[in-house]
Amino acid sequence: MKRLAIFASGSGSNAEQITNYFHSKETEVSIDLILTNKPKAYVLERAKKLGVDSKIFDRDAFYKTNEIVELLKSRNIDLVILAGFLWLIPENLITAYPDRIINIHPALLPKYGGKGMYGSNVHEAVVANKEKESGITIHLVDEIYDNGAILRQEKCEVSATDTPDLVAEKIHELEYEYFPKTIEEYLSKI
Repeated sequence: MKRLAIFASGSGSNAEQITNYFHSKETEVSIDLILTNKPKAYVLERAKKLGVDSKIFDRDAFYKTNEIVELLKSRNIDLVILAGFLWLIPENLITAYPDRIINIHPALLPKYGGKGMYGSNVHEAVVANKEKESGITIHLVDEIYDNGAILRQEKCEVSATDTPDLVAEKIHELEYEYFPKTIEEYLSKI
């Protein structure tokens, strides 16, 4: 059994998609834990509804202690998934899970990556720069924002009349379709 932990900072729609994907299949994959740095994040409601344990943590626990690494190790987590988690991953977590942390980014990296480039900020920049396409990048995590090895990129067209909200909808469709599949493919290799 492969055990996954999902980190999220917001509504948790990708966390729910991933959990439902693996619950609906005859796989040896368990979503064991959902973690968030936001006490009021809707992902906590989703975790409860999905029957997945959850944990809230603060900046000090994440950056100044080994509390999160120890929690993940105590639960025998094999793979960490970042699904809308906005903090830079600390070195102790990267060291504990080398090539075992996957992130999804709502753009075609290296474009529109880095600190501050998340969610609507990305879509607004894509529209403002009159890009003809956007997409998602699923990648391994290292110590630099949006820098790790790319596992998959998927594209969508951006028309001249698209608003940032329309681009966001297209990106969500790609995320929901490809993020769980990419995780499953990666798990088959580790």
